[in-house]
Amino acid sequence: MIRTPDSVAAWIHRYLDALAVRQIREPGLKQRKSQLAHFNAWCVERGIERPHDVTHAHMEAFQTHLFRYRRANGVPLSASGQSHILGQVNTFFGWMVKHRHLPSNPAADLDLPRVPKGLRDPMTLAEVEAVLALPDLAYAQGLRDRAILELFYATGVRRFELCALNGADIDRERGTLHVRRGKGGKGRFVPLGERALAWLDKYEREARPALLDDPNEPALFLNPQGSRLSVNSMSWRIRQYLDAAGVTKEGACHLFRHTMATAMLDNGADVRHVQEMLGHADITTTQRYTHVSIGKLKAVHAATHPAAQLLHDRGREGLEDAG
Repeated sequence: MIRTPDSVAAWIHRYLDALAVRQIREPGLKQRKSQLAHFNAWCVERGIERPHDVTHAHMEAFQTHLFRYRRANGVPLSASGQSHILGQVNTFFGWMVKHRHLPSNPAADLDLPRVPKGLRDPMTLAEVEAVLALPDLAYAQGLRDRAILELFYATGVRRFELCALNGADIDRERGTLHVRRGKGGKGRFVPLGERALAWLDKYEREARPALLDDPNEPALFLNPQGSRLSVNSMSWRIRQYLDAAGVTKEGACHLFRHTMATAMLDNGADVRHVQEMLGHADITTTQRYTHVSIGKLKAVHAATHPAAQLLHDRGREGLEDAG
């Protein structure tokens, strides 16, 4: 970002510093920096030098730019992606107004893109098992990846939560992992299950020592350089396994989260227990997964509702005559 003391880039830098002071996680800071860099680049191209120069009309033009924007591969930004960038720019200007650096927020009254409410389709059991079987266990990275995939499927943790895990966060006696700082900075304990714990133990015995460079490195999952895996490399590797297994459903790490939640609800888990595992602050977020579990709901309906079966005599009365 080009910076003069009162430039858009300089104020963005101050805003990000303020977020760092508030202990915002590093992945969150990187995402905000990337989103605001997009806005700054757009301003530079149009000669908009200072935040004070930005008008509501400029913000509407920036929104149109996001709608028409294409990545290097020709793919447009999703409605969600557009909304996130606009939301972050709105928050940035809101911060400036709050601290009296601006008289008003030029992004305050934007009508954000409508984001579809639907969930991605979860994987089937066969698809999950096909993905889990792909890592080459003859190599340290392959064994690491199998343990990662098993952990995603067993726990439904978010990718940044898994990347942040340290070896000390695994409690083998209780069979749990400790998410120290989840979304919103909240921690929680999540059950692992015997299968995931067995693969994790195998990784720590046979693969992690081969990847470890510094014996004081606390990170559980390591890259070939012996450092903590990044969230972007995690997503890339998981998507590669999904593609290799022929899974065309959207997502990567988060697809395992959807699949885990749906599987638990399908098999009778209480929605509040699933909420606790996923670390959702609001149960309505978890309740979205009940819509994906319609297959289980239909089976219960067929087994319990008096009018669900055509075989009942009363239900057949008149149908045969009508036919």
